[in-house]
Amino acid sequence: MKSCWAILVVVLLVGCGFEPLYVQRDKSGDWYFGGKTDTSITTEMAQIKVDPIANRFGQMIRNSLLDLLTPRGTPKNPKYRLEVKLISRSVVQQAMRRDITATNERITYKMGYQLFEGNRMLLSGDSVAYVSYDIMANPYSTTTAQKKTEADAAKILANDIALRIGAYFHSQQHNGADNL
Repeated sequence: MKSCWAILVVVLLVGCGFEPLYVQRDKSGDWYFGGKTDTSITTEMAQIKVDPIANRFGQMIRNSLLDLLTPRGTPKNPKYRLEVKLISRSVVQQAMRRDITATNERITYKMGYQLFEGNRMLLSGDSVAYVSYDIMANPYSTTTAQKKTEADAAKILANDIALRIGAYFHSQQHNGADNL
């Protein structure tokens, strides 16, 4: 019974156009089930140099990007360069008490990114993260929650940027571009 459900799920996913992002079909049209995987997308992503990003929040994003894009270390001769910059950070206080003090803060981070090959820009876009934390009576607890929320936002933004870069390389390879 379980195998019937698994086959049904696979058929439905194939029917909707689902394809793995980091693994491509081989020349015969088979997926990675034959034991041979095409890792050209991860190889391309591993050739990205991530430029330094300003302030502590930028450092957290850069560290997450390095873990996602180049897990085996920074490339010696990078083919691509990634620039990431903070566009905006806005804080909105929510859930007001009777004395007009907030019990919650919602922070919106907007980052811009650009991927270059030499001087030619290949990809650019914006990534947004919405996070919030509770403002508590204990200032230490509030500070801890604020730092945790900031770290979570950095991971959300780094994951989004890495996913978009992976989708870019996937689309270039899927469309038969021979510039990879």
